[in-house]
Amino acid sequence: MGTNSEKKEFTLGGLPWWQALVAIVLCALPMYLDVQSGSMTGTLCSCFALAVVLYEFGERLPIWNNYIGGGLLMAFFGVALLKYFGLIPTEAIDNINRIISGDDVNLLEFYIVFLIVGSVLALEKDILVKSFAGYIPAILGGLVVSTLFGVLVGLPFGIAPTDAIMRYVLPIMGGGHGAGAVPLSNIYETVTGDAAANFYGFAIVILTVGNIFAIIGSAMLNVVGQKFPSMTGDKKTLVRGGANLARDDAKVKTNVDDMAAAMLLGFACFCVGRIMSKIILPTIAGASIHAYAYMIIFVVILAATGLIPARVRAGAKRLQSFMTGVLGMVIMVGMGADFDIAELFSVMTLGNILMALAIVIGAILGAGAVGYLVGFYPVDAALTAGLCMANRGGSGDLACLGAADRMELMAYAQLSSRLGGGIVLIIASFAFSFWM
Repeated sequence: MGTNSEKKEFTLGGLPWWQALVAIVLCALPMYLDVQSGSMTGTLCSCFALAVVLYEFGERLPIWNNYIGGGLLMAFFGVALLKYFGLIPTEAIDNINRIISGDDVNLLEFYIVFLIVGSVLALEKDILVKSFAGYIPAILGGLVVSTLFGVLVGLPFGIAPTDAIMRYVLPIMGGGHGAGAVPLSNIYETVTGDAAANFYGFAIVILTVGNIFAIIGSAMLNVVGQKFPSMTGDKKTLVRGGANLARDDAKVKTNVDDMAAAMLLGFACFCVGRIMSKIILPTIAGASIHAYAYMIIFVVILAATGLIPARVRAGAKRLQSFMTGVLGMVIMVGMGADFDIAELFSVMTLGNILMALAIVIGAILGAGAVGYLVGFYPVDAALTAGLCMANRGGSGDLACLGAADRMELMAYAQLSSRLGGGIVLIIASFAFSFWM
């Protein structure tokens, strides 16, 4: 009898609802009384107070929970709206931005590192090789079709094909803000002699519109996967028929030592990426290569060689599960705090909206189709090789994967944002040289 009553008890953030409400109020009070510490601990109090309420609301809200993106996307948009209407103190917003994605702390970077390590080490060697071998063609497929759609939709609005490519396609498909819009602006200034700000000002807002469509498209892909199970896998791998090869943590007993070993391994891989991107090979064909791209390559090599013990791989997977299950909603609060909805409103013209929508749809269809041809599930290929090219980079990857309920595909998403973004920068170097 007691067991049944426990099952029916309404919980909030894992606690009995009344205990959770007390905890949430206690965590939020210092933020609104202007006495919250700016330390990581104090800031995380604010993040959890916001995250638990918004996440649970998004998970329970009809239609939103199944078709729009659930709790993670509610945490993102909810905080962005609260920020827009001034319902979160400015100091709290500043602290959240500094802790989650700032230069001095950057919890987002910590989060991404262990998502990458866990998702790559969770795959068997043969499935790993097959998935990464076909991934670049899938990225290129999304890029080609998005370019075609952008050019065609731009014609009725009087947008020349060259302008459609340089002002719309390249910013949206360029790998995000820091790895896309900013270096694209620098390339523009170097090649044309015009101020980088003249390119950046429009690039960042059109990228913002594309990012919103990418997030919505991710949620829609999840619905497609639910309606047509044959078009998607187990949400962990891209290769058709490869679900049975994903590692099962239950088969390997792990302890705290194994998780510590996995953490040490993750930090070492991150440092390899930094050394490669800053010292050994910072650019390829003139395009900057991000540390995450080198890190992914190194983790793939380690996984493919079979050098990492099974218990450490399982430890990495447990770390990843903690990141997605606990820190995921907190990270989305940080992404919402860094998102400016006013930017979105400023470019809401019919032409810009349709251009961004066409490019995002092209990314979905191109990456999904080519992904299917190389042996991938079309839903997962369209999400990672397509939409994770068309979003705002690291934060966009999190939003898209969260909306699609496929956080364990982070390594592929980062390949799109980093290596795929690098491909776009190389293309941009030639495009600006010949067309400007």
